[in-house]
Amino acid sequence: MDVRSRNNVVDTGDRNGPVVLLAHGFGCDQNLWRLVAPVLAADHRVVLFDHVGAGRSDLAAWDPDRYSTLHGYAEDVLDICADLDLRDVVLVGHSVSAMIGVLAANREPERFARLVLLTPSPRYLDDGDYRGGFSPADIDELLESLDSNYLGWSAAMAPVIMGNPERPELGQELADSFCRTDPTIASVFARTTFLSDNRADLAQVSVPTLVVECAQDVIAPREVGAYVHARIPGSRLVTLDATGHCPQLSAPEATIEAITSSTADLR
Repeated sequence: MDVRSRNNVVDTGDRNGPVVLLAHGFGCDQNLWRLVAPVLAADHRVVLFDHVGAGRSDLAAWDPDRYSTLHGYAEDVLDICADLDLRDVVLVGHSVSAMIGVLAANREPERFARLVLLTPSPRYLDDGDYRGGFSPADIDELLESLDSNYLGWSAAMAPVIMGNPERPELGQELADSFCRTDPTIASVFARTTFLSDNRADLAQVSVPTLVVECAQDVIAPREVGAYVHARIPGSRLVTLDATGHCPQLSAPEATIEAITSSTADLR
């Protein structure tokens, strides 16, 4: 299968600059990088794509077994890197794609120069002393609501995830993105996302890593950012003066600054 069509790959920017691969989160597509990608493209090679089942990806390529774990998505990331012969990649993974990036980098660390984990969470469920931000009842309710009324769930959850009530247009943009996703595919991806546990994978990361959290984020609270930072050897932690789970939309300038802090020595 043609990888570029499968994942709607867009390869743009300065071919002589550092390679930045932008990976979007659940319910989104590459359009959510629209405020970040053009700025980076001035002096970076920027590669965007849609996860299978999202955006303008090839829906015929979606397989419920392959994408029932994050490893299927990580394989796609490695396929894209191989198809474009990308090396010294700075992978910027938003939300669940942070862990997809971790899995990809653990598989082929020689392919990556840096990881930038934007609002990451290795596990959303609370577990003993670990606080992921959600109880089992919370997750059950979330998944049940998504299954029973996906459009209603999207309209209700998007503003909560975006977390900027004084800027309702941002929540609406995220809701519109959710609504462009097929409900069946969204249901599988939601379970893959919210029931995953990648805590053990963090210690295996050998690529220099920047963990980027927001000052207020109901999906990935600061305890989670501290946890990820503590368990990835040699990682750096940056806290953006931003609210919500999607700083590439709510705080694009700060997000760009964080990303370019990881690419400056690669130019």
